[in-house]
Amino acid sequence: MRSDPKCQLYLITPPDFRRVTSSEFAYQLASVLDSGNIACVQLRLKDTPENISVAADQLIQIVQDRDVAFILNDNPVLATKLGCDGVHIGQNDASYQEARQLLGQERIVGVTCHNSIHLAMEAAEAGADYVAFGAFFESSTKPRQFEAETKLLDTWTLTTTVPSVAIGGITVENCLPIVEAGADFIAVSEGIWGHIDGPAKATQAFNDVLLGS
Repeated sequence: MRSDPKCQLYLITPPDFRRVTSSEFAYQLASVLDSGNIACVQLRLKDTPENISVAADQLIQIVQDRDVAFILNDNPVLATKLGCDGVHIGQNDASYQEARQLLGQERIVGVTCHNSIHLAMEAAEAGADYVAFGAFFESSTKPRQFEAETKLLDTWTLTTTVPSVAIGGITVENCLPIVEAGADFIAVSEGIWGHIDGPAKATQAFNDVLLGS
């Protein structure tokens, strides 16, 4: 059995996955999860709570059956209701305190901190399970409002043991410097779902880099 790499994949669902049927995407997600080490899957949909609930119901069992954490973006109330393993909140979403009160101590609360050590320290001191830095590269998934550099990860690694997630335009080709700078997780969406050889092959390629780093 291959050991887990120091840095692991944090998979984010594509924003338009419902262009295919739910059963097609569920099959595709299962194939990706079976292709290599993935620590968690974040469901990221800018949609109504009802539609997000439908999507979560279709995917959560596939993820959790493989002992992978299922994280919901933005909405701690819905994450609690749906039985998600955690929630990821941005600076303009619910506060960390609200999210923690809803989810309790056993589930995951991660916080977006852009390119700010100060925001990350505040989140870590409050009890966040991880902090997310980015964007490290331009991304087709989300406009790049904040530019993060790898030295941010170096600083964070020397400052605290709270895990860091690097996000923003990360691909198989550009991820190694981020991994070497100390990121605990690399969050990837288009780098997997839009890969020329398909998502499963992309997952394998990422894992080859992570295991060899």
